[in-house]
Amino acid sequence: MDTLQTESTPEEHKLVITDVRFRPNSSQLVTASVDKSVRLWDAANPNYCVKAYNGHTSPVMSLDFHPKKTDLFCFCDSDNEIRYWNLNTFSCTRMSKGGTAQVRFQPRIGYFLAAVSDKVVSIFDVETDRQTLAFQGHSEMVNYICWDAKGDYLASSLELWNMAENKSMTISGHENIISALAQSPITGMIASASHDSSVKLWK
Repeated sequence: MDTLQTESTPEEHKLVITDVRFRPNSSQLVTASVDKSVRLWDAANPNYCVKAYNGHTSPVMSLDFHPKKTDLFCFCDSDNEIRYWNLNTFSCTRMSKGGTAQVRFQPRIGYFLAAVSDKVVSIFDVETDRQTLAFQGHSEMVNYICWDAKGDYLASSLELWNMAENKSMTISGHENIISALAQSPITGMIASASHDSSVKLWK
């Protein structure tokens, strides 16, 4: 890894891979794909897929691991369905509606799950599966969301949402679609990448 050389390029998905997330405190990772499958890999031995779920009926768009319950991850599909998945049994434990583009657990504690569907970002209580908030202030379709390191704020296409007060602030800065958001756990800065060929840093 120190030389930044490719360790392995698993190619068992048949179509575009839409998301990849590492299991917390583990060398395992999970991938989602338009080929309607979810696959578990181990970076320590990446030449083959450890487990695969191929029985989905629509493209899998995003997934994420719970930060504390590391045997739990969830994924969403293009039919607005969210599935909670047990990694030990590699089976679905619960289904709900409300996510088509991206799902992200609240960092560190994982009380909440943020899910994107069209122009709406929903916040779900992970234990009860109850929708606690719905942020509907977007004029365009939302593709990406990003929590701050403490899980108090959520950025979505550069709408910054204060979770405690349920208030938002719009930040303008790109001339085209925002294609990705990432937050630094060290500095708290947010990086936004756009189809306007620029990356911008926010703090």
